[in-house]
Amino acid sequence: MTQHPRLFEPIQLGRYQLKHRIALAPLTRCRADETDGEGNGQLPNELMAEYYGQRASDGGLLINEATPINPLTRFSERVPGIFTQKQIERWRLSTDAVHAKGGLIFLQLWHIGYHCRARFDPEGRLPPSASVILGEETGEPKSRELSVEEIKEIVQDYATAAKNSIEAGFDGVEIHGANTYLIDQFLSDKINKRTDDYGGSVEKRSRFLLEVVDAVVQAIGADRVGIRFSPWAISTIPVEQFSYALEKLNPYNLAFVHLVRQRLETPDDEGLRALRNSYKGVLILCRQYEPETAEKAVADGLADIIAFGKLFISNPDLPNRIRKGAALAPWDDSTFYSSGPVGYTDYKSLAEE
Repeated sequence: MTQHPRLFEPIQLGRYQLKHRIALAPLTRCRADETDGEGNGQLPNELMAEYYGQRASDGGLLINEATPINPLTRFSERVPGIFTQKQIERWRLSTDAVHAKGGLIFLQLWHIGYHCRARFDPEGRLPPSASVILGEETGEPKSRELSVEEIKEIVQDYATAAKNSIEAGFDGVEIHGANTYLIDQFLSDKINKRTDDYGGSVEKRSRFLLEVVDAVVQAIGADRVGIRFSPWAISTIPVEQFSYALEKLNPYNLAFVHLVRQRLETPDDEGLRALRNSYKGVLILCRQYEPETAEKAVADGLADIIAFGKLFISNPDLPNRIRKGAALAPWDDSTFYSSGPVGYTDYKSLAEE
């Protein structure tokens, strides 16, 4: 008998049919090659292909690690990119490995905004954001406000990266609009203090997001596009701001929306339910789920799919383990961002134990 049967019901995800509802959440792991010695950097590699192949399953969804859409939006050379032809070619190692097992893989499109490192900017400028952010202690600017011209260029970067992703063999893309990164910075009433068409109200703070979605949808089709939000990260009005955004996304018929819920220590069940009610399409939820709570979330209609992060790190065959009710291996967080196979591809499947 299948344990947690609701998690193993099929579901349509855009143009694709999933055979179960257990997804890999996007996880930065810092295993890319910094260089190939020929001037190419931030390159996916065979070790990464092994990692994603281990976690692929027939009819299952993987969302890969956050991937910079241009060379300026990065904080490490060990994070893979999607803005050069060599990166596109190298990503095919991973997409081929996932497809060989009947799985699907979406690439997460990433611009980090004020988290950018000035050393990666040829002009040495402050990191870009929706607005200027001042240091709490120094009062000096820590970021600069993007011009409208720069915003338009970044929107196009998202579209180009989406096309590159499809060329690399990905089944679709997830726009990263969560975790305090650039889109989240525009959506935040705490960060976004603009007085033009990109700030000052719920509607205007959503403009950049919707322009990105428009561009990516036009580039590869709505049924291959998802988006991720973390409403409680840096917004003081999460339900109001993100209910509006979700309602504006409904007409697109995206493949999915992916929400990071609040931590278990500070839940907002009422707010989460309100956001669920605002969005009519496929909804993925993540953060601190166990198989039992994931089953309940799907059974209660709160989510359609549950994305697992840390449990998928230490259990490469997580769907199989959940199906069988098998014990789940613990993870070692000291190896999350290290290098090499330790804590990356050396976790055993149930069959190998």
